[in-house]
Amino acid sequence: MELNNIKDAFDRVAKKQKLSCSKTQEVIEKLIQEIGKELETIKTSSQLDDRHVLTELKKNLQELAPLSQLEGTQKELNIALSKYVKVLEKSLNPDISKAYRNVEFDSETVDHIIANHFYRQGFFDVGDCFISESKESENAAAMKSTFQELYEILEAMRSRSLEPALKWAAANSDKLKENGSDLQLKLHSLQFVEILRGGSRDEALKYARAFLAPFASNRVSVIQKLMVCLIWARKLDSCPYPQLLSPSNWFIVAEELTRQFCNLVGQSYDSPLSVTIGAGVQALPPLLKFMSVMAGKRQEWQSMKQLPVPVELDKEFQFHSIFVCPVSKEQSTEDNPPMMMSCGHVLCRRSINKMSKNNSRPFKCPYCPSEIEPQLCMQLYL
Repeated sequence: MELNNIKDAFDRVAKKQKLSCSKTQEVIEKLIQEIGKELETIKTSSQLDDRHVLTELKKNLQELAPLSQLEGTQKELNIALSKYVKVLEKSLNPDISKAYRNVEFDSETVDHIIANHFYRQGFFDVGDCFISESKESENAAAMKSTFQELYEILEAMRSRSLEPALKWAAANSDKLKENGSDLQLKLHSLQFVEILRGGSRDEALKYARAFLAPFASNRVSVIQKLMVCLIWARKLDSCPYPQLLSPSNWFIVAEELTRQFCNLVGQSYDSPLSVTIGAGVQALPPLLKFMSVMAGKRQEWQSMKQLPVPVELDKEFQFHSIFVCPVSKEQSTEDNPPMMMSCGHVLCRRSINKMSKNNSRPFKCPYCPSEIEPQLCMQLYL
């Protein structure tokens, strides 16, 4: 919602800026016309006194009143800009230190994540420099060589060369099959289409027999569509399956290769650093809002083991199941796990302990008429 407010305010500023720019250009053109007209008068009439011409020009410029014409649009622009600044200050709190907590963390892990990010992006020199200065040498060489291999494969694909990718896929064929990936078929399909684009129908057919035929048993529909392309070899633009020829296939296959590569080497597809920062950007506003309410309780904030307010993150940041007790509204933890009652409803252990007086008596389920024996409640593992 706040981002929408910022966008609306920015759009208003942009609109006012365009109007101001257009009005300024219009006034300047009128000034040029007036000056040009008097210069032409001086050139064509030798009898007129220059002073008279300049006096006439001054009079015309005063009647034009360029500053008065510009004041209105410039004033509106300034008002829109001042409102935009206020919206930014309200929505984007510049002081994020209020949400800081003195939490212990493993500096070696953080260094490893940062180095991992540099290598992922292909900044190998920067990664080496960071590793050297942070003295994070453990597994650094293996991590670098892993991403160097991936980077070389992707760089080759950007140059429309599939040889490194095909070589890697062939070497990891069994593992790809275990993962249910058809990456090999996609790579061979791209290569087949590239050969066909070169105009060599016979060579494309030969390639299909050698590398596409093994996939015919379970991907016959894909193979059939590729074979139809052979008929349209000289006019591929008219092929009935244009999706097979789309340049976007290269990006799709490169993404699939990156995902499978990271999976096989035990790395996440997304950079851990990017994920952390992305999640932090979403979590920061509610935490800052909470701290503005907790202004005088800084020490209590530092001692909290759990976040005191619910922080909603997008689905891409949800990597495991969570449970929030419907009674206490607390998220389950190892010390306070979810417990399923005999009726099938689930509460956290602390809520059950509280309702049963520390397991000393039965209690009524808050969601159905069942009477619950606390000893019969079973812990759930997420």
